[in-house]
Amino acid sequence: MRTPMICWAFFLLVLLGKACNGFYLPGSYMKTYSTGDEIFAKVNSLTSIETELPFSYYSLPYCQPHGGVKKSAENLGELLMGDQIDNSPYRFRMNVNESVYLCTTKPLSEHEVKLLKQRTRDLYQVNMILDNLPVMRYAKQNGIDIQWTGFPVGYSPQNSNEDYIINHLKFTVLVHEYEGSGIEVIGTGEEGMGVISESDKKKASGFEIVGFVVVPCSVKYDPEAMTKHHIYDKIPPVDCPSDLDKSQIIREQERISFTYVVEFVKSDIRWPSRWDAYLKMEGARVHWFSILNSLMVIVFLAGIVFVIFLRTVRRDLTRYEELDKEAQAQMNEELSGWKLVVGDVFREPDCPKLLCVMVGDGVQITGMAVVTIVFAAFGFMSPASRGMLLTGMILLYLFLGIAAGYAAVRMWTTIKGTSEGWRSISWSVASFFPGIVFVILTILNFILWGSHSTGAIPISLYFILLALWFCISVPLTLLGGLMGTRAEAIQYPVRTNQIPREIPARKLPSWVLVLGAGTLPFGTLFIELFFILSSIWLGRFYYVFGFLLIVLLLLVVVCAEVSVVLTYMHLCVEDWRWWWKAFFASGSVSIFVFLYSINYLVFDLQSLSGPVSAILYLGYSLIMAIAIMLSTGTIGLLTSFYFVHYLFSSVKID
Repeated sequence: MRTPMICWAFFLLVLLGKACNGFYLPGSYMKTYSTGDEIFAKVNSLTSIETELPFSYYSLPYCQPHGGVKKSAENLGELLMGDQIDNSPYRFRMNVNESVYLCTTKPLSEHEVKLLKQRTRDLYQVNMILDNLPVMRYAKQNGIDIQWTGFPVGYSPQNSNEDYIINHLKFTVLVHEYEGSGIEVIGTGEEGMGVISESDKKKASGFEIVGFVVVPCSVKYDPEAMTKHHIYDKIPPVDCPSDLDKSQIIREQERISFTYVVEFVKSDIRWPSRWDAYLKMEGARVHWFSILNSLMVIVFLAGIVFVIFLRTVRRDLTRYEELDKEAQAQMNEELSGWKLVVGDVFREPDCPKLLCVMVGDGVQITGMAVVTIVFAAFGFMSPASRGMLLTGMILLYLFLGIAAGYAAVRMWTTIKGTSEGWRSISWSVASFFPGIVFVILTILNFILWGSHSTGAIPISLYFILLALWFCISVPLTLLGGLMGTRAEAIQYPVRTNQIPREIPARKLPSWVLVLGAGTLPFGTLFIELFFILSSIWLGRFYYVFGFLLIVLLLLVVVCAEVSVVLTYMHLCVEDWRWWWKAFFASGSVSIFVFLYSINYLVFDLQSLSGPVSAILYLGYSLIMAIAIMLSTGTIGLLTSFYFVHYLFSSVKID
């Protein structure tokens, strides 16, 4: 009864949207302001592409808001990413241009000077948020306009050994006048859900914030004169000085005054388009080149598979089936290739429990990746909802435990011929990949705790994740395992001989070919991998999920084709141990992904400083590589299994 009610509610919501002639905007609820309304900016953790260690904004001697620092509510994804969003004293009044004094610090202590200098030289950025929009800064580099989110803590001039702090900010707030003309907005972000319709026209009329830009400056003030002011007192506008003598130096006993200027500018940018400036992803041609390259690989492999099926396999099967029994018996003595291993091809693989567990986890990770990317490609994972993507991935992974348990136990019953031991399989599936991630994250967390970084996972969050795993993932995995025991077992089309057939010796070990096969799937994703790594480690927005969805589908096809071709090649040389080789034929792409991550660290993250940052990077890269191995390996193994099953189900065996 509950599902039809949800469907009817969704249908009525769609009809309401059509009637209002509106638009759908996932991610945030539009808020309008009247002239003079106060809006307070928020501050996120300080971040750096040099260290990748986030720190609290108030770990530096900045002005604090009235009433003390208050943390904003954060979702699971934000906590795991190290976000710490706090209130700030930066106040804006809608459509009121003003130059404002904030505060003057006490004389800087030795510890504060050391900390400010270290954060400045490590290129730490202040991340400010206004109406859910990150502050943006424009700069010129080699004659090219570059946009950044956030602004630096300070700067160190090339011709000077001194460091200077950014203490004066020039804000430009872009606003669009909104008249409430029957537009409907449905929001799913952190600010709640709301509808603005014709009946709320008068109430909704006002100004909406569509842009937030800053020009950071360092200005030396007279502390004696500035301390006579109170917070939010108006002061004369100040120009950014080009002379270092007029900039605020960082040294002991210096008192730093913080000020800012705000200017409101009317803009034609509308609310749904306000994130466009952040999501501009350069290099669309590169993405298309990546897809075209992948299509060429797929066509090449598809041609090989086509030859295997239509020329070799079909021809052999047709000849085999046309012979009478005596001729078949005579032919069996003269057979070569894959037909010789008919009595061994479904022999139990080495470590069958581990194989089933890895397949179960692979199904879970693949399902999570596909569903997440599909939702993101259709715009349901808005960047306005920070941490929503990671939160969604974790919840999907937990609930897909039912698919993992089912797949693992079904494969176990197929290999063993009995469901005995399914509970152990289900528990292992629920613990294998999460256990690996838990161990790696715990080691990294000790490193982060030692650095006093906000990126460290709080103890309370550890308990929350443990509770989610034990209360959702484990029961669902056991339920999936139970369903797997009740599902009809896949019957082998041929009997397995009691004595294993000897495998002919070869010049090169088969693992060389298996590991080399990973280069083909890697060729389909390495370009997209560069953009993903850049978004994670260089603070860039990644929002071309449409390209990523296409690349994911191409990757699935390539993994399936590679494993089928490699499996057939091994069977043709009378090697019946194909289970693990089919898994690693496509799963070996993870080795190249990890090696590429190291290459990216050495050549593209040259600014990354210190062993702590490198260990963090390699730890997270290792988690990614293991997840890719389980996912691609599972795709390859399952495809090869059904290929082998189909191949030998067509052979008549007496």
